[in-house]
Amino acid sequence: MKTSDFWYDLPEELIAQDPLEDRSSSRLLVLDKDTGAIEHRHFRDITEYLRPGDCLVINDTKVIPARLYGVKTDTGAAVELLLLKRHQDNVWETLVRPGKKCRPGAVIGFGPVGNCAAEERGDSDSAFLMTAEILDIVEDGNRLVRFSYNGIFEEILDQLGEMPLPPYITHKLKDKNRYQTVYARAEGSAAAPTAGLHFTPELLREIKEAGVNIAHVTLHVGLGTFRPVKVEDVTEHHMHTEYYEIEEEQAELINRTKRAGGRVICVGTTSCRTLESAADEDGILHAGSGWTDIFIYPGYRFKIMDALITNFHLPESTLIMLVSAFAGKDKVFAAYEEAVRQRYRFFSFGDAMFIA
Repeated sequence: MKTSDFWYDLPEELIAQDPLEDRSSSRLLVLDKDTGAIEHRHFRDITEYLRPGDCLVINDTKVIPARLYGVKTDTGAAVELLLLKRHQDNVWETLVRPGKKCRPGAVIGFGPVGNCAAEERGDSDSAFLMTAEILDIVEDGNRLVRFSYNGIFEEILDQLGEMPLPPYITHKLKDKNRYQTVYARAEGSAAAPTAGLHFTPELLREIKEAGVNIAHVTLHVGLGTFRPVKVEDVTEHHMHTEYYEIEEEQAELINRTKRAGGRVICVGTTSCRTLESAADEDGILHAGSGWTDIFIYPGYRFKIMDALITNFHLPESTLIMLVSAFAGKDKVFAAYEEAVRQRYRFFSFGDAMFIA
């Protein structure tokens, strides 16, 4: 199975650059994975495809303003730092650009406070709201850094950081909350679980009133989501790891749904990867937390997911491979071709699919 098998042509103008004002007004392509039949609807119509007793599984992770711009305290050279993974309270795995000059021992300053007295006595670090010392170079050239600051890290990060939008978004977002789901609560993601961006509080309330249960899990999305598959043979690709949590009560709700004959409907590939990582071979979901590097591609046997709400994904990405594993590559790519013909909006701020 070759990576090039998952390529498709996408006109650049179909890459959505901004979210719609009304989240639920995005278009919805409904795909029957058994027959390949396609319907064209709007996302607010999703209620017509859900049944009483189903369980919608959402990923409640919250994107942090993980992109920081600073300077090397010794030279003043500009540095961009992107938070990837928290290892300990103040130690993070990061992506640093340019990386060549940021060796272990280097210190990066963020948010200069103009402390002239500190500068005069040579105490350069105290002239910044926060500093990061490079501790080590780890996998993929990422840097392990230790942050130093006075105050609360999350508050300083909110003040200094920017949302790490995907590389295909060409401008800053006016309202950073539009890159969050309305149910985001657990801080830790470097990217949004974008299938959930279509939901509004009103739509979620309508779904609950229709007798559909809503379970939440947490998977902190890493930037590996956007990394291209660089190997020719799909099976040789190594997935990035992401942290997940499933509470006991939520696991039981999902297991109870399966026992009662209801469908487990994942909102996004992140919810899918979380469940499939924590389910055993008998399709029983186990509560807990940990790191997952599960890679789902055609040939995979799904243990727990029955239906999927997802966006349209990049060519040759692990995400389009996951969707192809669930619905069949030929049906998925036929649906993508139809979406291009119908001028759907693609990627993070684009339209959605419901596959069942």
